[in-house]
Amino acid sequence: MNERFETYSPVETEAFGEKMGRAAKAGQVYCLSGDLGVGKTVFTKGFAKGLDITEHVTSPTFTIINEYEGRLPLYHFDVYRISCEEEMEDTGYEDYFYGEGVCLVEWAELVKDLIPQDAIWITVEKDYTKDDDYRLITLKQED
Repeated sequence: MNERFETYSPVETEAFGEKMGRAAKAGQVYCLSGDLGVGKTVFTKGFAKGLDITEHVTSPTFTIINEYEGRLPLYHFDVYRISCEEEMEDTGYEDYFYGEGVCLVEWAELVKDLIPQDAIWITVEKDYTKDDDYRLITLKQED
């Protein structure tokens, strides 16, 4: 899979995330990449909504993992502050990655060797030649 989608507002980016969350299945791992301020948290809020999560969703920058209960559990990782893969081991990530919930991992490229082969990679990008609210969202998954 290699698909590209465009959104033109935070509302559209959140709605796209919600659509992805509605399609999510237990045991899936989603890797979310993009520069700071590109809209990863907006996407994640929509994703959580798609899993019927009603809690307020925030980026787990300082806690590394936030857990939410919905149709399926959502395990939201932010590994930006992880300095090495050994540090990731301390989170017990394998229990999450190979469990019954859905994992959404921000900055997953920093721990790429630990990510399951069948993970879905989502990249969110701005294009400053277009509108400030424009986002290009690319989905990739190894076949």
